[in-house]
Amino acid sequence: MKKLFVLCLLLPALYASGQKKPFYQTKDEIIGKAIAELDSVSSAPGSAFLKEISESNLSGTYVFDINLREKGEVATVFVVNEGANHIASQNRLKDIVKRYRFGFRVPKGKSYKFQYTFKF
Repeated sequence: MKKLFVLCLLLPALYASGQKKPFYQTKDEIIGKAIAELDSVSSAPGSAFLKEISESNLSGTYVFDINLREKGEVATVFVVNEGANHIASQNRLKDIVKRYRFGFRVPKGKSYKFQYTFKF
């Protein structure tokens, strides 16, 4: 009976700990994971990210500077290749990227800037 009681107490704690996002600390590791995640969601046919892009009829190559902060939030998105695409398309993709939340956490109070090229 004691074992069942202990198991009932530990089960919610184990479940909750499995729901946390991974935590990365080094700049290279964070940028590498961010680029890998964007590569994945930009090419996965069933992803909500790609679905929103296809609904917006975006095509071409877009180069952005993305600033990532704690909790996997995108702080800022700046267009690097201005003039290569229509401004409305750039702004639409910029808004989609700004709303995206990465599946990992980074150290509090720090931000990480990297450049990413979207090709559709």
